[in-house]
Amino acid sequence: MLIVDEVLSVGDSYFQHKSFDRIRRFKEEGTTILFVSHGMETVKEICNRVILLDKGQVLKDGLPDEVVDYYNALIAERENAKLTIEQRRERGGWLLTRSGTGEVRVARLSLVDAETGEEVATARVRQTLCLIAEVEIVEPIPKLVLGYMLRDKLGHVVWGTNTWHTRQVLEGLKPGDRVIYRLPFTCTLGPGSYSFSPALVSTDTHLVNNYEWTDNALVFDVINTNYPFFIGSSWLDAQFQISIQEKVTT
Repeated sequence: MLIVDEVLSVGDSYFQHKSFDRIRRFKEEGTTILFVSHGMETVKEICNRVILLDKGQVLKDGLPDEVVDYYNALIAERENAKLTIEQRRERGGWLLTRSGTGEVRVARLSLVDAETGEEVATARVRQTLCLIAEVEIVEPIPKLVLGYMLRDKLGHVVWGTNTWHTRQVLEGLKPGDRVIYRLPFTCTLGPGSYSFSPALVSTDTHLVNNYEWTDNALVFDVINTNYPFFIGSSWLDAQFQISIQEKVTT
């Protein structure tokens, strides 16, 4: 048995990469690994079973995505007394975790082709898309921020931002108001399965006001039909440039 307690949070990048590689080799060789950490992305990558402890008590025991997403929601719950947590499995094994006070909610989240407006379940590499969120205001909201996280199938965050960072915070919203958010983008993702997780909050974090946070709310696939084969989660606009310098003989 190998016991690892927060060791990957110290050292430089070289040390961390070397440690990751060694732990992966131990895992492939069948070694039992007890990994203790607050680094949730690392927990998802290394572990196949996660136990959430609080003051010596087991709060949850299960698959990494279930426990990690529950932990993130629980952190917000302790700051928001009215918050509730819901979890269920969706298609393809994706776990949907929803938490929040319900003062604001996403009534509809859709991914469409930016040119035709048709909904997209399978996108093509470099297709122009638009993510549309229809948000309903249930209670008076002084400030509203919408954020997104884009994850791959392993739970790694590929991209994320929110309207706090883009300086597009909405103020003074009333019950019954409906806000439409559109996010056009070019699909520079690699082939695979991805999900968008929307969060409705009041600042740059869900710890102040978590109105609604839904992990893996919208799942879609990406295929490559028009470009040379490549691997990874990102498509780069890159081409080899090759030149041959012939040997000069005298």
